[in-house]
Amino acid sequence: MAGHDTARDVYRQALPVILVSLVAGLFAGTILGSETMRAGIAEVPGLLLLLPAFLATRGGVYGSLGARLSTGLHQGLIEPQFRLDRRLRNAILASFINGMTVSVFIAVVTYLWLTFLGTEGSLLELVGIMVVAGFLSAILMISVLIAVIFVGYRRGLDPDNVIGPVVTTLGDVFGVFFLLVGIYIVGAVL
Repeated sequence: MAGHDTARDVYRQALPVILVSLVAGLFAGTILGSETMRAGIAEVPGLLLLLPAFLATRGGVYGSLGARLSTGLHQGLIEPQFRLDRRLRNAILASFINGMTVSVFIAVVTYLWLTFLGTEGSLLELVGIMVVAGFLSAILMISVLIAVIFVGYRRGLDPDNVIGPVVTTLGDVFGVFFLLVGIYIVGAVL
């Protein structure tokens, strides 16, 4: 892989991913605006409050994983193969733990904020929804991220040019969807 991409190379590699992100973002908005999601938001106090934080942290946590893998590939520390060597395993584990920890943290802060505002909410319900959504989004995002980075790298794409839009799109689309899944799973259990 060339050491220095031209502006044209960066544009050529990033544009298709950005266009897919645009369409996927509209799809995420469709899920968010659906009657089912609106009913879930109305049913769970605090859900709309935690939604932006949850989506933002998907990009932050898994964007860091993408950057770590990209740097490892560029430095020759990680091979673009689906083998769990020590570096890859540690990067995945750290991202998973960070994603789950921040999901629970968001639920607790949301509950505390609701309490401060004098609104009733259920800590157990919020934590349950966030654990389900955080777990499902972690599994999906880690798997897709590794596949996109490794396959793209082997095909001559610079992961730095495509990983940002991939992470934000996956985080938005599947973050919203998995919150909905979490609402239904936790609602069925509680």
